[in-house]
Amino acid sequence: MIAYVKADGTAERELIQQLRERSGEVDKKVTEAVTEILEAVRRQGDEAVREYTVRFDGKAPEQVEIGKEELKSFLQLCNEELVESMRRAARNIEQFHIRQKQQSWLTTEENGVLMGQRVRGLHRVGIYVPGGTAAYPSSVLMNAIPAKIAGVKEIVMVTPPGKNGKPNPDILAAAAIAGVDRVFLMGGAQAVAALAYGTATVPKVDKIVGPGNIYVATAKRLLYGTVDIDMVAGPSEILIVADETANPKFLAADLMSQAEHDVLASAILLTNSETLAQQTIEQLKEQIADLSRAGIIEKSLQDYGAVIVCHDMDEAVAFANDLAPEHLEVCAANPMEYLGRLDNAGSVFLGNYSPEPLGDYFAGPNHVLPTSGTARYFSPLSVDSFVKKSSFIYYTKTALTQAKDDIIRIADAEGLTAHANSIKVRF
Repeated sequence: MIAYVKADGTAERELIQQLRERSGEVDKKVTEAVTEILEAVRRQGDEAVREYTVRFDGKAPEQVEIGKEELKSFLQLCNEELVESMRRAARNIEQFHIRQKQQSWLTTEENGVLMGQRVRGLHRVGIYVPGGTAAYPSSVLMNAIPAKIAGVKEIVMVTPPGKNGKPNPDILAAAAIAGVDRVFLMGGAQAVAALAYGTATVPKVDKIVGPGNIYVATAKRLLYGTVDIDMVAGPSEILIVADETANPKFLAADLMSQAEHDVLASAILLTNSETLAQQTIEQLKEQIADLSRAGIIEKSLQDYGAVIVCHDMDEAVAFANDLAPEHLEVCAANPMEYLGRLDNAGSVFLGNYSPEPLGDYFAGPNHVLPTSGTARYFSPLSVDSFVKKSSFIYYTKTALTQAKDDIIRIADAEGLTAHANSIKVRF
């Protein structure tokens, strides 16, 4: 069901390489198909979007756009308890992200120089949210709330209609809670293209965020430069570092919580205890029988899962930093002692009662995280993801006089005589 490995310096390294290769090269056929869709939408706009919506989703919606006021009506169409749970989650997400907001700043010098930085939200952002069976209202909250805090002037959401041409009410209720301004019922690469290029119906955005299938991810990758994007996300992954005090029942449940996402998802346990490793494997076999996505979980664990027994916790920490996982759980007697040493992870979950789904839905930190080892240099989605910054400079004649010789000397060294001349002509 899942590989059992004793760390020897080779087996675990081979596993890392296998994980990195699983989300490597994109299928050329997918790229070709997406390129064709993007070009059609660029040239034909709404007409192409409608054609692809009928082809892929079964039916074009009678009403393509849903405005901000109409979104509120979907709060009455959803389970009342679900709505309240989403409201509580939204408050936590807001409280966490509001601390990330940066202010513009200004500094002055005695010689009259003024310098500073302006920080402001992007003008318009597009959020892609999957629909149908893979409908994730939590993604709406995680993407829209930081954008609102950043000061984005308009948040536009696209989500595919169901086979009946109707939207998923839970997603639209989440959009109402998060403060989305406009929703368009369209999905796939064609919706991403509509956001990037703009059509007669859909406004052009500055940045596109949100998860999607391989066609959506490929469209975002190809359109990067035309618009900004959050990241090209790979398959989901969890890495658990556990010592002998951990509960194998908890560990098995947490491994499967990520494995159920996708057959390409990765779930790995690192432990210094052979006993715990064996007990966790037994718990996997026992618990999987009661889960609705057992087939996906089993395939994921078989192909990209592992229980690795390390010589000690130091080796486990080193391995975790090398793997740079999306989600990293630390189930140990004193989890806080490891926090300062775990440098490469999208989000870290400390202790036996901080399981990964807590972060997915409720705690407050963002669940849009770097995958496939990119946590070595990428960060989670945040308020910073939705702002732009520009600097400003004001020099007096006296201040420029003091600096002119240095500027001219550097410009001449670079052979840029027009740069030097721009300074010289002022004196």
